[in-house]
Amino acid sequence: MSLKHKPSEEDFNWWKLLQRDKQNFTVYNKTLESVFQTITPIADVEEPRPDRCRSCAVVGNSGNLRGSHYGPMIDAHDIVIRINRGRTKGYETDVGSKTTYHVMYPESAARLENTTSLLFFPFKTSDFLWLLKASNPRQNGTRNSKMIANKDLMMILHPAFMKYVHEVWLRRKGAYPSTGFLTVVLSLLMCDEVSVFGFGADSDGNWSHYFEILRNKKIKTGGHPGQEEYKMIDKLHKRKKIYFFKGW
Repeated sequence: MSLKHKPSEEDFNWWKLLQRDKQNFTVYNKTLESVFQTITPIADVEEPRPDRCRSCAVVGNSGNLRGSHYGPMIDAHDIVIRINRGRTKGYETDVGSKTTYHVMYPESAARLENTTSLLFFPFKTSDFLWLLKASNPRQNGTRNSKMIANKDLMMILHPAFMKYVHEVWLRRKGAYPSTGFLTVVLSLLMCDEVSVFGFGADSDGNWSHYFEILRNKKIKTGGHPGQEEYKMIDKLHKRKKIYFFKGW
């Protein structure tokens, strides 16, 4: 998303219902203008082309990565995309150490290396205010805040893309797509060859993470259509559109 490609009011009205955002379209646009005055505009991501093969690994956070020993395979990709609180320190054998893009939203924020690109998924207008502070805390008068990411390497996902994935790929099932599934679909537009790691629920149907012990045994897949997303990823694998490494 950029000032040249801002959401329409229709896209905005769909998007604001995700978290019951109470701000109107005018406030939203003014907030966006402030954001794009702060972060550096980045050129559009190159689309796949026949004279080049750019391999991408999309690394989810499923507990099925534990003991997988996928680390070297993940790091061998040209681009490695990690999601939300996904971490590498102490888990290199299973998840690798390379990170090219990190996808997250405020509630899942983690401090990134200065050379890692942040792909930001906003779910409410206040998320953009958080992004301003995260990219330049001193300017916003928050002395105790730490810069989350390099403002020159930030990109924002367009709400229209979220709407498209929910309506077309998931047939409106669930409240909205998960960050991980949005990333998988986005990678198909960015990359020539896509490998997917660390997706899927545990044997009890819960989304657990490889880096922590699951406390809530009834979480299932939250407001996301987890089973539908998994079936779609598996279908893409069977049709040889992606490589899906399931683990366990």
